[in-house]
Amino acid sequence: MEKRLAGFDDELGELIRESPLWRERDELLRSVPGVGKVLSSTLLAHLPELEHLIANRLPPYRKQIAALAPFNRDSGSLHGSRCIWGGRAQVRRVLYMATVAGVRSNPVIKNFYTQLRARVKYPRSALTACIRKLLVILNAMLHNKTHWQIPALMSSTSPLSQFLGSIPEHGCC
Repeated sequence: MEKRLAGFDDELGELIRESPLWRERDELLRSVPGVGKVLSSTLLAHLPELEHLIANRLPPYRKQIAALAPFNRDSGSLHGSRCIWGGRAQVRRVLYMATVAGVRSNPVIKNFYTQLRARVKYPRSALTACIRKLLVILNAMLHNKTHWQIPALMSSTSPLSQFLGSIPEHGCC
């Protein structure tokens, strides 16, 4: 079984390399710290609509993207910790692991996670918010066809920030 799965992974990798469109998207996705071969191929295979969710530029596009990520399961009588459900299960698992890696290697996701944890968010709730943020970033990168750029001088307290104007909250556009 594992040999067959490895064969499918190799076959998918070949298909991505052979298609100019998929190869371009793969390169864009993998330019983000924390996004590797597994997440890139999973998103290409299971979320083909990812770059098109921003096409209309209307505010609900973030909600459409967030609908692909896990939801917090709440109820009027539910108290205590939340359960995470929804989204697409295979994509959710891969996104979770990529976000855990991103919290360590991606400065934007790491900063966002740190801010959430400072506001007394539970670790898993903070990771769910980071998953959504990562999806929004990846969607914008694919839509604008831009590679990841390390956000320079992200803080507004930097002496040069007054000369730079508004700095995007992530490094893709």
